[in-house]
Amino acid sequence: MCDKKQQFNRDEHQHLRYNPLRDEWILVSPHRSLRPWSGQVEPAPTEDVPKFDPNNPLCPGVTRPNGMVNPDYESTYVFTNDFPALLEEGPSPEPSDDPLFQMQAAKGTCRVICYHPHSNVYYTNLTDQQVVTIIDEWINQLKELGQKYRWVQIFENRGQMMGCSNPHPHCQIWASTFLPNEAKIKDANLRRFYEKYNKPLLIDYVEKELVKKERIVYENEYWVVVVPYWAVWPFETMVLPKKQIERFTDMCCIGKKTLATTLKVLVAKYDNIFKCKFPYSMGWHGAPTGEDLCTPQPHWTFHGIFLPPLLRSATVKKFMVGYELLAQSQRDLTPEKAADILRSQPNERFE
Repeated sequence: MCDKKQQFNRDEHQHLRYNPLRDEWILVSPHRSLRPWSGQVEPAPTEDVPKFDPNNPLCPGVTRPNGMVNPDYESTYVFTNDFPALLEEGPSPEPSDDPLFQMQAAKGTCRVICYHPHSNVYYTNLTDQQVVTIIDEWINQLKELGQKYRWVQIFENRGQMMGCSNPHPHCQIWASTFLPNEAKIKDANLRRFYEKYNKPLLIDYVEKELVKKERIVYENEYWVVVVPYWAVWPFETMVLPKKQIERFTDMCCIGKKTLATTLKVLVAKYDNIFKCKFPYSMGWHGAPTGEDLCTPQPHWTFHGIFLPPLLRSATVKKFMVGYELLAQSQRDLTPEKAADILRSQPNERFE
């Protein structure tokens, strides 16, 4: 007599999930969460940061390595990166007829935004208005740089585990004349979906997540935070608007105020999971600018992405190696379980 066929359970059985933003699949292996860990353990993220460090080049009044002296700024402060990956001027490579050896010009600019004069503050212990001031600066930079550059990438690395070499609260902006790979892939897939269904992919996705309520971490009148159905990193999240906007610059005053609250709550929830400064890389994606600034791009929906590496504790992270590098992305913790853990955390940071 044949055994009864086992019924599939997404929380227990391996399966593939489709990411429509990248047109690729992710392997989900929830049963692997039970395996013991004897691999590398990272140092716990430190909490001890002084309010002011005269040797920190991001602090007010300090001389940076290039000899420039920071002003005694009292709010946000923006300057051109002293060691930029992109420069506005420079020679361009000669064109090649060989399809295997191609180069193109890469020009742009890189900036740093200091969020606050004090080094020991962050979203969770700033006022809502102070976070709105940061958002306003992001918008100002996009408005200015977007006039010239096709892509303006605002991003932040938090914590040494994510390669952040300076604890002062800050982010970076890399603006380029070209469309980077991630933006190019998203643009193609968002456009394909819009042409087929006559609706922005991410708005369709938000509406369905609001009905399912399986992966929602936090929501307010304007924004919703979800662990994406196709998430790769253990506690990856997306910050999505409930109504369509193409770029940061399209945001209204209520949108900015509620986004400030969203950022404070999300970071508090992250920190509360393992009672530490939760490391991550985060950034914002919206419709391309520059030559595309005056072209309607209804397929694009502005959104934020948080990519944290921690998996089991404050000292054990997810490694993207082996199968992930040679085959495809893989995760152990299901997005639904990750969302449940995040959702259950208090909205205020632990003391």
